[in-house]
Amino acid sequence: MKLLQAFFLTLFTFFLSAVSDAQTGGGKISGMVLDDAKKPLDGATVTLLIAKDSTVVSTLLTRPDGSFAFQNLKGDTYLVKATYMGYRNYRSGPVVLNQQQPVNLPAFILPLAGKTLNEVAITGKKSYVQQKIDRTIVNVGALISNTGANALEVLSKTPGVQIDADGNITFKGKSGVLVMIDDKPTYLSAANLATYLRSLPSSSLDQIELMDNPPAKYDAAGNAGVINIKTKKNTTRGFNAVVSADYALGFYYRNNESINLNYRFDKVNLFANLAYNKQRTYRRLEIDRDYFDMNGDQTSSLKDISYFRPASNNTNIKTGMDYYASPKTTWGVVFTGTLSHDHDSSPVNSLLYGKNGELDSTINTLNTSRNSFKSGGVNLNYTHKFDSAGRALTFDLDYIRDVSGSNQLFVNNTFLPDGTLTNSTTLSDNLPATINIYSAKADYSHPLKGKAKLEAGVKSSYVNTDNAANYFNVINNVSTIDYNNTNRFLYKENINAAYVNFNKKLGRFALQTGLRLENTNGKGHQLGNVQRADSSFANHYTNLFPTAYFSYNLDTAGHKVFVISYGRRIGRPNYGSLNPFTFFVDKFTYFSGNPFLKPQFTDNYKLAYSFKSLFTVAVAYNYTTDVQNETIHKNGNVFISTTGNIGQRKTLDFSVNTNLQPAKWWSVNLYAEVYNNTYQGMFYSGYLHQSQSTFSGNGNNQFTLSKTWSAELSGFYDSGGTYGQFVTIPKGMLNAAIQKKILNNKGSIKLNARDIFHSFRPSGTITNIEGAHAAFHNFLDTRVVTLAFNYSFGKLTNVPKKRDTGGADSEQNRAH
Repeated sequence: MKLLQAFFLTLFTFFLSAVSDAQTGGGKISGMVLDDAKKPLDGATVTLLIAKDSTVVSTLLTRPDGSFAFQNLKGDTYLVKATYMGYRNYRSGPVVLNQQQPVNLPAFILPLAGKTLNEVAITGKKSYVQQKIDRTIVNVGALISNTGANALEVLSKTPGVQIDADGNITFKGKSGVLVMIDDKPTYLSAANLATYLRSLPSSSLDQIELMDNPPAKYDAAGNAGVINIKTKKNTTRGFNAVVSADYALGFYYRNNESINLNYRFDKVNLFANLAYNKQRTYRRLEIDRDYFDMNGDQTSSLKDISYFRPASNNTNIKTGMDYYASPKTTWGVVFTGTLSHDHDSSPVNSLLYGKNGELDSTINTLNTSRNSFKSGGVNLNYTHKFDSAGRALTFDLDYIRDVSGSNQLFVNNTFLPDGTLTNSTTLSDNLPATINIYSAKADYSHPLKGKAKLEAGVKSSYVNTDNAANYFNVINNVSTIDYNNTNRFLYKENINAAYVNFNKKLGRFALQTGLRLENTNGKGHQLGNVQRADSSFANHYTNLFPTAYFSYNLDTAGHKVFVISYGRRIGRPNYGSLNPFTFFVDKFTYFSGNPFLKPQFTDNYKLAYSFKSLFTVAVAYNYTTDVQNETIHKNGNVFISTTGNIGQRKTLDFSVNTNLQPAKWWSVNLYAEVYNNTYQGMFYSGYLHQSQSTFSGNGNNQFTLSKTWSAELSGFYDSGGTYGQFVTIPKGMLNAAIQKKILNNKGSIKLNARDIFHSFRPSGTITNIEGAHAAFHNFLDTRVVTLAFNYSFGKLTNVPKKRDTGGADSEQNRAH
C-alpha cells in the first residue's frame, strides 16, 4: 500500500511540473458552445482555421461546461467552426488575434438540426459509450437490441457489468455495487431490486452512468462503485408523449407497455411515466454435492434438480410537477410507486446416493409461493440559482415505504428406490416485511475565480425495518408454529454525512478532490419466542472518505487526456444479512443471518488514458478489507448459506474501451478487460486463498442500411473467475436486431433476438466446504425474440430540464 501511495505521489509531482512547463506564452482564443436552451454541449468539436485559406490550425473537444480554449497561437486572423452531432454547424466571422491580448468569443449557439417552430427532427445519433473524468456514460437507446428488454437485461450488456442467475449485480468483477435511479438509491434488497429492474422497460431508460470511483457528492456506500440509471425525461413545452409496446416469446411469452407524458404550460410542468409488464420465465437449476469422511473417501452424494416458472405482473408509476417560481427558483414534487405480484410452483427432485453410487432415496419437493411487493415514495425538491455564474442551492426531502409479503408451502415426500413412500412433511410460511426510509439533504455549488468551483453538502437518513418469518408445521391440515424457525427482526439505522468537493482547471491540468464524512448508528433487535430469548446488538462508527482526480491534456486540442484517481468506499451489511435467525430454503439448504457482520472498506486506485472519443485504456487496483461475501458451510447433509467477513480481496484490472467507425454505415463499440481477484483470510475450513484471472468483453456493431432501416449485432463473453468460494465457468451471449422507422420517423418497429445460441448458462463450483464439494448449473430463459413498437407525438420545443431527483441515499440497496 505504501509503495502504491508513493507511486501515485510521484506521478502527481510529475504532473505538477509538467503543468508549470506547459504554461508558456502565446495568443489565446476561448469561448463556449451551447445549445439553443443555452445549456453546455459537452464534447462538441471546435476547429480553428486560418481565415485567408481555411487551413486547419487545431481541433479540440469542448469541456463538460461547454468551454474551449486554443492557446499558444501566433498573431493572425482566424475562423472558428463548431459542430455537434444532431445540431447545426456554427462558423464564426473573422477573429483578429495578437499575442498580447487574448480573445474571448461570445457563446456559440447551436440549434438542433431540422428544428422548426413546432417540432424537432434530430438527425444525429448518440454514441453508445461516452467517457468523463469520473464516470462512463452508456446511452441505452443506441442499441437496437435493448428494445423490448427490461432494465436488468440492459444492465447485463453494459460494459463491465454482469448479472448472475439470481439477479445479483457485479461491476468489474466485484459485488457490492450501489444501484441508483435518477441519482436516488433504490432502497431495495438484492432480490427485490432484481424484481424491480425486471419490471422496468428499456423504453423508459435514457442513460446508465458507471462510476467505479464516484465523487464525494455521492454516498460512500457501494464498495464496487455506483451504477446510476437515468430515466427518460421530457423537457419540452406543450403536450408530448412517447408510447411503446412489445411482445416477446422465449420459453413463455411476455409483454411490456409504457407511456411517458409531459405537459408544460406557463410556469408549470406536469409529467407522468407509467409502465406495465406481464411475464413468465423459466429456470432449471442443478446442484451436485459430494460428501467425504475424514480420510477423504466419498460417503454419499446428492443431486438436486429444481424447476422455477414464476409468473408476474408489475406496474410502475412516476408522476410529478415542477413549478418555475422565477427564472432562478424551481420547486418540485415527485411521486413514485411500484406494485408487483408473482406466483410460482417450483418442484425439486433430490436424488440421494450411497458411497458406491447406488440410489438410496428420492425426495420430491413441491414449493408453491405467492409474493407481493409494494413501494411508494414522495420527493420534495427545491433549486435556486443565485446568478448566471453557477452559484446554486438544492434541497431534497424524501420518504419511501416498501411493503413485501410472501406465502409459501413446502411439501416434501421421501421415497425408497422401489417407490415406497417413507416420509411426508409439510411446512408453510408467511414472510411479511416493511421498511420506512426518511432522508433530507442539501447541496451548494459556488464558482470561484480562475475556473474553479467549490461544492458542499449535508445529508441525514433514517431507516426503520421490520422483518418477520412465521413458519408452521402442517399435519393433517392442522398448522402448528415452528418456533425453531419463526422469528421477527427489527433494525434501525441513522446515517449523517457531510462533504466538500473542489475542482480547478489550470491550462492543461485539471484537479477535482473531495472529502466525505459519514457517521453510522445502527441497532438490531431479534424478538424471542417461547423457545428462544431476545437478542440485540448496536453498531456506531464514523469514517472519512477522500476522493481525488487529476487530469492532464497531453496536447493543446485536448485529444489526449491522462487521468489518475483515488477513492475510498464502504460496504455496509444488508439489513437481512444481519438477522441472526435461520431461514428455510429446502430440506438440504438453509440461509442464516450474521449479526456480527462488519462493514467492508475499499481503496480504489486508477490510471486512465483517453484519445478523443475513440478509445480509453485504464488500469485499476482495488484493495478491500473485511470482505463481505456469501459463504457456504455444512452441517450434516445440509448446506448453510450466510454472509460473512472472509478477510481481504485484491483486484488488479486492465480495461480497454473503443469506439470505431470502419465505414459511414458501420459503427463499433468494444469493451474488454482482464482482472485478477485474490481472496485471502480465515474461513470455516481453515485458511481461504483463492486467486484467478478473468477475461470479459462486450461488443456491439451498428449498421445503417438506409434512411429508415438499421441493424445491430452485439454480445459478450466471460471466461469465468473466482468470487470467494465460488468459481464460475465461461459463458456468453450473442444478440441481433433490425429496426424500421415509420410514420415520418416518429415511430419505429423493431425485431430483436437475444442469446441466439442459448449460451448464457451461469455455472461453476463451490470450494472450501469442509467434507464436501459442490457444483451448480443453470439453464435460463434467455433466448427471447421480441417485436416492439414505439411512437412519439406532441410539440417538441426545448425548455429547461426539470428536477426529478431526490436525496434518498444508499440504504435502500440494503433493505430486508
